[in-house]
Amino acid sequence: MMRSNMQGKRSKARPAVQLLLISGILCGIPLLVFSAGANPDALLATMQRELQRASAALAKSDPGPYYMSYSVSDFDGVTVAAMNGSLVVSSHAQQRQADVEMRIGSSALDNTHGQSRASGMDSGMLPLDGDPDATARVLWQLTNREYERASSAFVQVKTKSALQAEEEDKSPDFSHETPQNHIGDAAGPSLSFDAAAWSERAKRLSAGFLKYPDVYTSYVTVSVQASKSYFANTEGTAIVQPSTIARLVIEAETRADDGMELLRVETFQGDSPNQLPPNSELQASVQKMAADVKALRTAPVADAYAGPALLSGRAAAVFFHEVLGHRLEGHRQRDETQGQTFTKQVNQLVLPAFLSVADDPRLKEMNGVRLSGSYDFDDEGVPSSRVQAVDHGVLKNFLMSRMPVDNFSQSNGHGRRQAGLMPTGRQGNLIVTSTNTVNDGEMRQRFIAEIKKQSKPYGLYFEDIQGGFTLTARAQPQVFQVLPVMVWRVYADGRPDELVRGVDIVGTPLVALNSILVTGDKLQVFNGICGAESGQVPVSAAAPAMLFSELEVQKRARGTDRPPLLPPPDNSASISATVSPAAGVRP
Repeated sequence: MMRSNMQGKRSKARPAVQLLLISGILCGIPLLVFSAGANPDALLATMQRELQRASAALAKSDPGPYYMSYSVSDFDGVTVAAMNGSLVVSSHAQQRQADVEMRIGSSALDNTHGQSRASGMDSGMLPLDGDPDATARVLWQLTNREYERASSAFVQVKTKSALQAEEEDKSPDFSHETPQNHIGDAAGPSLSFDAAAWSERAKRLSAGFLKYPDVYTSYVTVSVQASKSYFANTEGTAIVQPSTIARLVIEAETRADDGMELLRVETFQGDSPNQLPPNSELQASVQKMAADVKALRTAPVADAYAGPALLSGRAAAVFFHEVLGHRLEGHRQRDETQGQTFTKQVNQLVLPAFLSVADDPRLKEMNGVRLSGSYDFDDEGVPSSRVQAVDHGVLKNFLMSRMPVDNFSQSNGHGRRQAGLMPTGRQGNLIVTSTNTVNDGEMRQRFIAEIKKQSKPYGLYFEDIQGGFTLTARAQPQVFQVLPVMVWRVYADGRPDELVRGVDIVGTPLVALNSILVTGDKLQVFNGICGAESGQVPVSAAAPAMLFSELEVQKRARGTDRPPLLPPPDNSASISATVSPAAGVRP
């Protein structure tokens, strides 16, 4: 599930101020510098001591754990958000969360088996000051509580295994991996953020929407985060990874006369605030988004349709994330409640032979765009690696965590999770490449030729999207839904392209994936957040534009609220003053 700011089970873009809001208050702080502190390895040392002590003590229990790990997410972040030229959010928050994972039994069968997977982890908050005694005490409490949960779950797992029918996939519950030792930058992440200057910048950008009466609601949100993740396990792995990110989100929303809500979102990110775009680029985005929203308000509602379709690179990237990527995640090949679309198709053709798909978390950027799904080690302490999932249309591999499946016994560094949840195989940076490419001009000619070939009056061009979701459970239809924003009718008789609204791309994966005729010659990137069983994780997808012989769209549900009865206030007198340049901010 993917959303822009991408959501594999369900996604809908929400106001950026809700997505990025952090509790806390930021008052009168002109410059913030985030840092891990003078002794960044003290926390890891405390974790390792308590882990060793707990492991030795619990080994005497019956049953005792065969594996334990401690994970800590140390987070420091600031968010400022503006609307209508005024600041509405200014917050600073610190958080340090510990997760204790425990496996009882053996790697062949343990407490996490099947539907008992959640029994493998417990979570709690650690003291922010890093006091070793207080930290050790919290870890002790979490470990005791987790042992009670895990040991009880293991008894139930053994009982069910003895009484239930034999499983088709008899793989172990956990893989053995080589211990890793990696301590990142000793100083930890350090990120300077001029809160006052960026607050003014957000205010001025948000004021730019005031002169567009068709924009009913808008937000400009800037967030910066400095974080450090710690991981230690009883196998001897010790990893400390610092990271920083700065993100700016612009959102504009309106409502058509028939009640349909219409949303445009643009997201920019970098490793620091200095890597965010200059004012000129952001102001151009505000103007383009306002123009798009105005055009969408009066655009006709599209009808249900099945026929030729052209997806931009961004739209194709989300399409592949939803339709293919989630079905390549390792744990879905083993879970008998899943549809297992591709489980039995290894070394078989699953895509047109000109398409290949890899997932490479090691990539940091592509075409000058920072990739959200990048990481060096996954959340189980395994180094990330490039996985060639599909090679010239042939399925070769799955995205594996430490949960083995038939014929894939080891992790390939794709065990990912949100803090507090058990990791599963997840996408990172999904990259689609093609050997059957044409330039933009020829792509349009091929598109129109396909429309005429099928005797259709028009085809649909999907320029931009806001996210999508897919269903993979066996008890449900194996379908997907991609949520476009900017959709155009392209007429076969040469009439100008026509903007339409109110449709979603729908279908079933095997049919849709094999209707791709040709692709463009340039990759485009979509960054976002994906939500699935192991929570929300940052992801990226990159793909070229794609021509489909047939895609299906259905009408989108619409609201019943009317647009505002009163016109917006006349802000003309204050707009010019609000949007004038301010000192200390890069133009």
